Amino acid sequence: MLGLTVWGLSLGQALLITGNILLVSVTALVGNKISPSADLATVPVALQFIGLMGATLPAALLVRLLGRKKVFLIGNSIGLCGAALAYYALNQSDFWLFCLSTFLLGVAIGIGQQYRFAAVENSPEGKGAQAISLIMGGGVLAAILGPNLAVWSEYIIPDTQYVGAFAALFVLYVITTLLVAVLPLKPASLEEQTGTPRSYKELLSQPLLLASIISGAIGYAVMVLIMTATPLAMHSHGFHFGHTASVIQWHVLGMFAPSFFTGHLIKKFGTSNIVQAGCLLLIACILLNQFGTSYWYFWTALVFLGIGWNFTFIGATNLLTQTYQPADKAKTQGLNDFLVFGSSAVASILAGYWQSLFGWEILNLLMLPAIFIAMFAVYLSMKQSGKTA
Repeated sequence: MLGLTVWGLSLGQALLITGNILLVSVTALVGNKISPSADLATVPVALQFIGLMGATLPAALLVRLLGRKKVFLIGNSIGLCGAALAYYALNQSDFWLFCLSTFLLGVAIGIGQQYRFAAVENSPEGKGAQAISLIMGGGVLAAILGPNLAVWSEYIIPDTQYVGAFAALFVLYVITTLLVAVLPLKPASLEEQTGTPRSYKELLSQPLLLASIISGAIGYAVMVLIMTATPLAMHSHGFHFGHTASVIQWHVLGMFAPSFFTGHLIKKFGTSNIVQAGCLLLIACILLNQFGTSYWYFWTALVFLGIGWNFTFIGATNLLTQTYQPADKAKTQGLNDFLVFGSSAVASILAGYWQSLFGWEILNLLMLPAIFIAMFAVYLSMKQSGKTA
């Protein structure tokens, strides 16, 4: 048994991911609607990931000082402010104020990424991979709620498209804040708070840490770039919003449904093999996107993209937890998330521009070299470390 706290964190993560999916479903379309130029359509998405990236190091360090509960409550409060500001900005058709709101929401999401580490800390000995999988498995609920909330709230406020999505997002943050407030999270250990962490040079000399960061960063960046470009590509091919939301919903199911057995697959086949399998699924997505632009091509490719991300991200996170001592925890987790979500920020910035410049098929092909680098880096790092798991 993983315990009530891990299950509670999983529910909290599910609610936060629901909000994230809601944002994915509408943010690029809102940007396309109110931005002064089509090339700027994904700037709000990019600022969301920049906010996420910028929050990672401070969040990890604050956890060491304040504990996870206080930091999670701070993050949810920022999310409430971001959702309220987005609601106002969209009502005013103010693009740059909307960009500020997505930045704040990104900060909240960046702090929320610490939930998976909190799950490891609050799980029984030897159950870390299963705890991570359960946390990520909460995304299945999000996959159902997120896109449906986006469709349901599209015109909930008459004559104002998409505004209702941010009212729904505000409610999600309220519920998550109340949930975190009652969860009994373990405080930081004395060693974690008072120990002397190793330098970044020492940390990065570990082959396993390199494998974790490289595979996590590239896997996440590829997923974000293709996912962010998908609503724009589908819109350009004449699909209505309901079709786009459906594809995103199944993509997110692909991202999170495998989580219920990814931990067991890691235990059976080894982490590196699961990460490599994830990379192969990302390649399959890219190849599918070369053959057609019908609904079912988009649907199948995005499901593969989701499963590939699941294997690479959970595998990379599991590797990461094997690379630090308590005193290094905050520094290592912060460094990892900064680099992983920094790559995502770059990907989200490029998504709209590359979609406009190169088109859907070429955009996908540009991902292949990065995936091959990730596969080689994981193989080489695991070989140098002398491990196969």
